[in-house]
Amino acid sequence: MSESATRQRVYLTETMTEAEAGVLRTWLAGQSTGSGTHPTAVAITDRTLADLSQRTDDPLLSPLRVVWMPDADRRRNVAVRLREALAPRDPLHPGRGAQRRVLRTDPSRARVIEGEPAPLSDLERRLEASGGGSLPEYIRRQAALALERAELRLLGGQYKVSRFVVDEITDTRRFTTGTLELAEKLDIPIGEVDQRTRAALEELVATQSRQAIAVWDRLGRYFSRAYRIDVDTSRFEELRTLNKEHSLVFLPSHRSYLDPLVLRPALLANGLPLNHVMGGLNVSFWPIGPISKRSGTVFIRRQFGTDEVYKWSLREYMRYLLTKRFNLEWYIEGGRGRTGKLRPPRFGLLNYLTKAFRVSGASDVYLVPVALSYDQLYEVGAMAAEAHGAEKKPEGLRWLVGYVRAQGQRNGVAHVTIGRPLSLAEALRQEDDQRLAIQKAAFEVCHRINEVTPVTASSLAMFAFLGIEDRALTVDELGFILGPLVDYVTARGLPTAGDVDLHDPRVIRKALFTHVDSGVLKRFDRGDERVYYLGKDQHLVAAFYRNNTIHFMVVRAIAELVLQAAVDDHFPDPIADGWAEAKRIRDLFKFEFFFSDRDTFEKEMRTELSLIDPGWEAGLADPRYAENMLASVRPYLAHRVLQPFAEAYQVVADELVRLPVSKQFDEKAFTAHCLDVAQQRRLRQQIASSESVSSELFATALKLARNRDLVESVDDGVRDRRASFAEEIRVLVDRLRRIRGLAHARLDLMREPTPGDLRSVPTDEPEPPAEEAGR
Repeated sequence: MSESATRQRVYLTETMTEAEAGVLRTWLAGQSTGSGTHPTAVAITDRTLADLSQRTDDPLLSPLRVVWMPDADRRRNVAVRLREALAPRDPLHPGRGAQRRVLRTDPSRARVIEGEPAPLSDLERRLEASGGGSLPEYIRRQAALALERAELRLLGGQYKVSRFVVDEITDTRRFTTGTLELAEKLDIPIGEVDQRTRAALEELVATQSRQAIAVWDRLGRYFSRAYRIDVDTSRFEELRTLNKEHSLVFLPSHRSYLDPLVLRPALLANGLPLNHVMGGLNVSFWPIGPISKRSGTVFIRRQFGTDEVYKWSLREYMRYLLTKRFNLEWYIEGGRGRTGKLRPPRFGLLNYLTKAFRVSGASDVYLVPVALSYDQLYEVGAMAAEAHGAEKKPEGLRWLVGYVRAQGQRNGVAHVTIGRPLSLAEALRQEDDQRLAIQKAAFEVCHRINEVTPVTASSLAMFAFLGIEDRALTVDELGFILGPLVDYVTARGLPTAGDVDLHDPRVIRKALFTHVDSGVLKRFDRGDERVYYLGKDQHLVAAFYRNNTIHFMVVRAIAELVLQAAVDDHFPDPIADGWAEAKRIRDLFKFEFFFSDRDTFEKEMRTELSLIDPGWEAGLADPRYAENMLASVRPYLAHRVLQPFAEAYQVVADELVRLPVSKQFDEKAFTAHCLDVAQQRRLRQQIASSESVSSELFATALKLARNRDLVESVDDGVRDRRASFAEEIRVLVDRLRRIRGLAHARLDLMREPTPGDLRSVPTDEPEPPAEEAGR
């Protein structure tokens, strides 16, 4: 007979209702031995636990709980499901009246679950190994944890979080040692450190209440009802395999407040558990904050620069999550990308993750890049206004009501694509300097996000309207521009959204109508031919959609600029001078786009030149090779991709030339002045697009200027360096404008549309209401 069979089994029962007590008595009667011996059951109270902890016969402790299974037939009713989700009780633990009704109508739904039993001696040993403490409290907590795990077997793997996270972190020798060391380091009483740490953990720790999860899931579907979610499932089998042994850290691009609501159902539908989503306290307002915290959101203070206690608490919490193999999620840009392309990554949370990983005992953690993109997005207009200098409206209940109402309109498709997972352990091994290794890992994640961000018809449509100033386009002209662009996407083998065939004219037409419906595009029907044009103040909005896929076009744009430079400067050594020019332009935009390493970049340049002319290397001996190649480019992309950025940079460069040399620099005032100057140039048509009137682009230009020591520097050469910088940008802008001129000249000479080609976009489909001229 086994040792466990010879021990006396003591059942531990929780506080329960009269109905639950009756169910439990019936169950216990069925556990009686053949000799008629009844099992011992004791309620979990301070007194009984204290008595148990003094026993010397080492009983086997087995926790029990009564749960009430949902009615399968009733759960099919939408109204019932919603009422249960919003009810103040856990669905497995209904109120007294509901329990009595269940016993009358379907007593089989009342079940007794038994948690994993443990000998008293084993609990004593585990308590001592964890650092000691109160044995009765430890028994109470372990009993509750065992019962939660038993409930998980009924509910599935979606719910994983214990209710006792803070206790599990603080009731350890590690916590005691850590607070002592922190108290000595900061020279403050250990009691104060302990109190502040526990308070920080209570603020940080997210739980997973089944009731809150159900509510949040339904609210999420309502909030994001404007979108159909399109999920690329090709990498989920790999993620499920990795997740069996390792934590996954999902790092999506950040486009919208809806991002977590879009990603969450995509992961759950593909067999992954809920993530712990790291979010800012700015969105923790009632009622969203309390619900989302109880469904896995970790609210982090926006600023905690010198609070070493808070920093240590955050690291310890992340260590706990990794040791329990929970999955995490945060947005690597640190905020919504207001231009439509990826912002530079923020390293803060990745630093904390790395430190937590090193002390967690986990063998690895995998960083999972996620590309999120939308055909249309409600908040783009507000973000565009902020880029023009408007104040950002604070989040709150009133803001939330307006935001949710706006989602009542159908806005198309939200695309979710998973990139190649990155091993954190492997990334850290690549560099001796941990700080550099973390930065490289973050940039690699961003590169992998861009790699899988799909080209959409919505973004291609905006390529047609940006780069042509304020010109309206006919349907045939749109086809003339978009046909070669689609051919280029196909030749590059770029990822596209779902199974969308960009060669199908109806796909592009639908995208145009979507932009007309949202007001980004306008239509004019009077005259002899219908034309489309950008709506008033819609350049930044259009740029947002174009920029979702602009990263695929940047190297091609640089290739065109190198050809224009070769025409202008008559390169003595076409290969060496061409690579030098390409790398100079790459350096100008290194804070704007994520480039490959220099060797890979050179290979990408060769690919682009070969797409323009497969025999370009053989033709270098011809003194007019560059001019002929430039004339054969189809389509021209440089002005559509880089001109808005370069013209914004030119405003900053010119104003730096005028700025007095000083270590004092008021960036806010300087940016406001640049907005005024840029708007003036736009009115005088010295800037091609309102897209260049953007504080976001000025901020990147200033980052480049600081990198070249042009801002707060006061040395003797700063004036000359500023002038040289301004001239470099001026030459670049001039070349972009001449490429734009080539594109316009070709458009003016466009050939007649060919039947079956994208250029002959059908016109026999229902049209949206026509707009009056000038509206």
